[in-house]
Amino acid sequence: MSAVKNIVLVHGGFVDGSGWQSVHRLLTQDGYNVSVVQNPTVSLVDDVAVTQRALDALDGPVVLVGHSYGGAVITEAGRHEGVAALVYVAAFAPDKDESVGTLVADPAPGAPVPPILPPVDGFLFLDRDKFAASFAGDLPAEDAAFLADSQVPWGLEALGGTITEPAWRTKPSWYLVATDDHMIPPPVQHQMAERAGATVTEAAGSHAVYVSQPAAVADLIKRAAAHQA
Repeated sequence: MSAVKNIVLVHGGFVDGSGWQSVHRLLTQDGYNVSVVQNPTVSLVDDVAVTQRALDALDGPVVLVGHSYGGAVITEAGRHEGVAALVYVAAFAPDKDESVGTLVADPAPGAPVPPILPPVDGFLFLDRDKFAASFAGDLPAEDAAFLADSQVPWGLEALGGTITEPAWRTKPSWYLVATDDHMIPPPVQHQMAERAGATVTEAAGSHAVYVSQPAAVADLIKRAAAHQA
């Protein structure tokens, strides 16, 4: 049996799939078949459905990858029969009946609090002036500013969508902890990874580690794909 060659990348809240461009390039250069899900981030149910359609379109086993809120999406969608492994990139890994909202409801004392503005018409945004420091502190200022200015509205139904059965209970998982993350504190990432039984690695990066450290992200995905051989 050869290593898995299908990779599906799922983005998180406030951003779209274009942030995966460098990871996509590195993986396709190595012969992987890579799909980037453009989930609308309106509701978890819809994002899971969009991801499952991407999985349905592929032949053969898949490594399913999620960043940030995308981790909740792959935790639910990852039960798809085609998914061989899960990769979490500075991502939420909820358990049954948990949501991203419940995971962030009670931050530890002294932990950074993401600068999420009050909802408008059921959608959330990050404070543009604080976006770079919280989300993308290791990106060039112009790139961080573009992410801040091109934010995708994140729906309260996505934040509050609960997991029915976590895929990490039945599928092997890997987790990349971003050690300079100011959105999801690294200790929280470690806790979720440990609970999921994930193989953990670290990278010195912000929450946007998938943009700033694409080689580290691609390497972990390739490790997960090779492990299935």
